[in-house]
Amino acid sequence: MLKKAFIIALVLVLGFGLVGCKKEAPEESAAAEPQRRFATIGTGGLTGVYYPTGGAISRIVNKKYDEYGLKVTVESTGGSVFNINAVLSGDLEFGIAQSDRQYQAYEGLAEWESTGPQEKLRAVCALHPESITLIAADDAGIKTIEDLKGKRVNIGDPGSGNRGNAIDALQNAGLDWEKDIMAEQIKAVESAKLLQDGRIDAYFYTIGHPNGSITEATAGTRKVHFVPITNVDDLIAKYPFYAKSFIPIALYPNATNKEDAPTYGVKATLVTSSDIPEDIVYIITKEIFENLEEFKALHPAFSVLTKENMLEGNPAPYHDGAIRYFKEAGMMD
Repeated sequence: MLKKAFIIALVLVLGFGLVGCKKEAPEESAAAEPQRRFATIGTGGLTGVYYPTGGAISRIVNKKYDEYGLKVTVESTGGSVFNINAVLSGDLEFGIAQSDRQYQAYEGLAEWESTGPQEKLRAVCALHPESITLIAADDAGIKTIEDLKGKRVNIGDPGSGNRGNAIDALQNAGLDWEKDIMAEQIKAVESAKLLQDGRIDAYFYTIGHPNGSITEATAGTRKVHFVPITNVDDLIAKYPFYAKSFIPIALYPNATNKEDAPTYGVKATLVTSSDIPEDIVYIITKEIFENLEEFKALHPAFSVLTKENMLEGNPAPYHDGAIRYFKEAGMMD
């Protein structure tokens, strides 16, 4: 009887051991599965350039979902300020924002004056330029920005970024917008009609190119051209969110310029938070830069991008994941 009881007990022990082994198998299988992660990029309105920019990044990264286990999605938002705040609060992993807004947030200026410097904000890279564009009628005799003296010029509506950029450009050229020009303060999007109707001689518009409103301005019966804005090195040194750019004349065949017009502007930049894991930022940075020609082909606004100018106009510190790629690619010491 004792022998029989021992045999039964041994069988039971072995049986429970086998059951335990079967229970562990699924856990080992689950551990072998690659980690699946998600990241969302905050962009802007559906009709602007920010939304297709986010879409272009997501398409490039998502092609390697099986390799990285990272799925990037895009969200249409209210733009720069919303995106920066959402990134800092953890509601978004990435956001697209103007470089001047990136600067203001990191330094605790403008909308962030009451909350102070947003020290967790991090730059990934600059994207397409939003150029400070000066358009003038051929019959107004304006060949340089200094020629605006005594002319009727639309600088943009109060409170707009366009207006601030225009005033900076005028001051840099030694012009006082309140004394030296006849300043109109109307929304920049209305300027094309004003120019064609002869109500203004020129106007400023901070915008990514190509732009429908500017196409309208150049296609009217009154001939117009882009005025070059040069000698901006001191201005860029003073305001690190500015960077040199140019207006590709090929985008506006009805303008009377013979060559691209040099200027400067802010950048649309990709930002994130220091809380985002290094490897996620590294993957996105790497895929943007190593597929740059494909990325440039996805929207006309990207045509002027180079690896060098994508590291300009980023006033916040770079994220460690971006730095890792830049060093790996020999783009940063």
